[in-house]
Amino acid sequence: MIRELEDQHTLENSDLAPFATHNRNTRGRRMPEEEHPFRTDFQRDRDRILHSRAFRRLEYKTQVFLNGTGDHYRTRLTHTIEVAAIARTIARSLRLNEDLTETISLAHDLGHTPFGHAGERALQRIMRPYGGFDHNLQALKVVDELEIKYPGFDGINLTWEVRSGLVKHRKNEDGSPILLDGEVLPPSPSLEAQIADVADDLTYYGHDVDDGLDSGLLNTRMLAPLKLWELASRSALARGLSPDGERFAAYTVRCLIDAMVGDVIRTSAKALEKAALRSPAEACARPGHLISFSPEFTETTRELRDFLYHNLYFHPELEALNELSFTRMNRIFAYYTGHPEEMGETARSRIGRVGLERAAADYIAGMTDRFAMKEYDRIEPTAEASRHGHP
Repeated sequence: MIRELEDQHTLENSDLAPFATHNRNTRGRRMPEEEHPFRTDFQRDRDRILHSRAFRRLEYKTQVFLNGTGDHYRTRLTHTIEVAAIARTIARSLRLNEDLTETISLAHDLGHTPFGHAGERALQRIMRPYGGFDHNLQALKVVDELEIKYPGFDGINLTWEVRSGLVKHRKNEDGSPILLDGEVLPPSPSLEAQIADVADDLTYYGHDVDDGLDSGLLNTRMLAPLKLWELASRSALARGLSPDGERFAAYTVRCLIDAMVGDVIRTSAKALEKAALRSPAEACARPGHLISFSPEFTETTRELRDFLYHNLYFHPELEALNELSFTRMNRIFAYYTGHPEEMGETARSRIGRVGLERAAADYIAGMTDRFAMKEYDRIEPTAEASRHGHP
């Protein structure tokens, strides 16, 4: 027997908690569309993201280590897939909408620039006089405007629930509320979006440790004093693994991630039970997040995060690459704003609506590392000649 759309809606009614977001209750799309006979709206949204150019480009965007510097390091794409997998586990355990959670997770990094955090910091600084740059809001812009798929409108026409879930913060830097379709968003994102957010954090912590160990910039002796690493390593030691062996480190990273996921599920389940929510709207109306680590794990994950900042993200070896990335971003931006005719067709067509600087920033933000480097190599001789007064 075929499971049609109505069957899936019925299954949601029996399987999901009353505070979960149900497909049947979606606020819909900006451009109305007919329902699909076999796929729910959130499943269709997921597939639209998977088939987008922006998603495919994540394969060649830096996570921590510059893309192409190692075969095993995470890229934005592998990080995104790992976030989605962890988020699905949490959503399923808490009886929340797994499809919506997965979709938000898959789209959450679509707005990231080339060259990782260094590239984002560069674009933030460049765009400060022109309204700033935020990769979360850029992800929303990607799905709303920058993907070109349909004959009558820009974007991929996702549901309101997915789009609002991409707005991680609810206020601008000046304290003014962030609007979506002219509407002030509620104080908190949906519970499904909160899961995607915490899954992103814990994936960073666990897998950046893994990449740091693989790179040789970190080692198990450096990690040993950390409370979370000590907790996770107990299982490895109990299995007789040597602290100096590769298998010990790999298994401990696995246990570290599993411990964080388990803590989020248990802590959030208690918080949801205490809150006694009757609808997803009640969750969004609350000022604080209900999906979170326990106070104990919040402290230990903060300790791990601080360790990673001091010993990995700002390691002198990576800082040299970060500075080079910053220089490249500045040079590319300056070139395109001086030669807008050399941007892509879609970027050029948006100049009249959004301004030259914003169109250039959107164009650069969508680049992969390798395309940005190719463009830098192409324009640098021109920039060098201009500095010396040559035509």
